Amino acid sequence: MKALINRIRALLGARTFQDEDYERRVRNELANFREVTNVHDLPEIFHYWSNKHLAPPKFHPYGITDPEQFFFLYASKFHDRFPDASIRMVSIGSGNCDMEVRLAAKLKAAGVADFTIDCLDINTDMLARGKVLAREHGVSQHIKGSEADFNRWKPSGTYDIVLANQCLHHVVELESLFSAVRKCLNPQGYFLVSDMIGRNGHQRWPEALALVQQFWEELPESYRYNQLLKRQEPQYINHNCAEDSFEGIRAQDILPLLISNFHFELFLPFANIIMTFIDRPFGHNFDAKAQWDRDFIDRVHARDEAGMLNGELKPTSMLAVLRTTKVETTQLHPKLSPTFCVRNPD
Repeated sequence: MKALINRIRALLGARTFQDEDYERRVRNELANFREVTNVHDLPEIFHYWSNKHLAPPKFHPYGITDPEQFFFLYASKFHDRFPDASIRMVSIGSGNCDMEVRLAAKLKAAGVADFTIDCLDINTDMLARGKVLAREHGVSQHIKGSEADFNRWKPSGTYDIVLANQCLHHVVELESLFSAVRKCLNPQGYFLVSDMIGRNGHQRWPEALALVQQFWEELPESYRYNQLLKRQEPQYINHNCAEDSFEGIRAQDILPLLISNFHFELFLPFANIIMTFIDRPFGHNFDAKAQWDRDFIDRVHARDEAGMLNGELKPTSMLAVLRTTKVETTQLHPKLSPTFCVRNPD
């Protein structure tokens, strides 16, 4: 572990590691993900919700079926625009490179032959798994692992597509990262983001917390068990996931900084209070085939939607296509502009 910390110190520079708290978070982050082979394992109730309330009304009108297909769609769009280009992509915080390997396999199957995906991550164990996975799927020539920390990333050359798949909410130096993306992105290229934009540490803002607590009172006792933290929560605990790690450390700053640094070609925001009940901590307590469970999730979702449209609640997740040049913005709803969806801290 000490040798790994020293390598990270060299990557980041001494200034960052004068902060002992930052070093502690790095150790926790590396330990948490060292043995994680599936970082996208979601409860069945999440899939019930997404298949009914997310994908058909919010994604399908834009040719998107799910976040992974979103990346494939826009890589294909770039290829269609520039069929003779050698497409250079980089995936920030790629982890095990599983999404990137699947993307490469889909592009290869679709007849796109000339492309590379640089997989950027601080965790060498995860990059090693990615290398094996790429070989198993026959796309090794398209996948390149690169050990680096996105807080101090210095891109080499120009990229046509920058991918950010559920990684920005782990970034401390967002300003530095977005500056790097701006500088390296082809003016004709895409910055593709699937990420969380709620309160820091994935906490609920006061107005959302009040609604969560109202619905919490309806839950049977067994549904109030936190599967991740292994504790019973008779009253919902507004846990700060960023206390000891980088999980959601600057989530609430992502959208404002994207607005100030890029132009939105597509903006699809979604979900607030519903995530409390369908995500990993409590979602596994629900039975996706049980009528009461489905009805409960449907009611929470309806309240969520009403709150976001009237401005009472702000979305905590999004898909976005960003550009460095000004373009017309396509929005999920006329009211749900990027600026409208920012929740300013009190």
